Amino acid sequence: MRIALICFDDMEELDLVGPWEVLRMWQMQHPDDGVEVFTASLDGETVTCAKGMRIGTDMAASEMGEVDVLLLPGGMGTRALMRREPVLELLRDTARSGALVTSVCTGSLVLATAGLLGGRPATTYWSVLDLLGEIDRTIEVRPDDRWVDSGDVITASGVSAGIDMALHLVERLHSLERAREVRREIQYDPEPPV
Repeated sequence: MRIALICFDDMEELDLVGPWEVLRMWQMQHPDDGVEVFTASLDGETVTCAKGMRIGTDMAASEMGEVDVLLLPGGMGTRALMRREPVLELLRDTARSGALVTSVCTGSLVLATAGLLGGRPATTYWSVLDLLGEIDRTIEVRPDDRWVDSGDVITASGVSAGIDMALHLVERLHSLERAREVRREIQYDPEPPV
């Protein structure tokens, strides 16, 4: 099971790092599950996130080969991705291959621009829910959902919801028991303190 997390400049840090923590913990604590989690940027170079964190990636997206799951974070950098045909084609090709395509936060705007959310329920960051519906009027925008699983596409609302969606991925791809084990291993308590 190969899981690619796509990195780009001006992505929101937690959109990537939250799911990374969940999925890599799964890989590292349960090696017999056969999970490989890696990062890729469009050019294979280091990216600078929205709040200044720099992330060196494992490879260029063109070097990934076949993947079973692709995760696209959100952040202001998604606005540029929406205009980059090679990115949109990467998403379309990945979906056509039968892989599960997922997004966190405004990554869903890029999925919608690529035509992957038409006629589906989906969610995104609270301040761009209207924009998601404007990109494709056939999207059933779900403003109150932390994540929406519509079969071969999963979208998560903003930032920290990526952790919840990643735990859902572990459950979907393995089992509820494994997802609970990973949640305990990262000591994730979804009850906010305030």
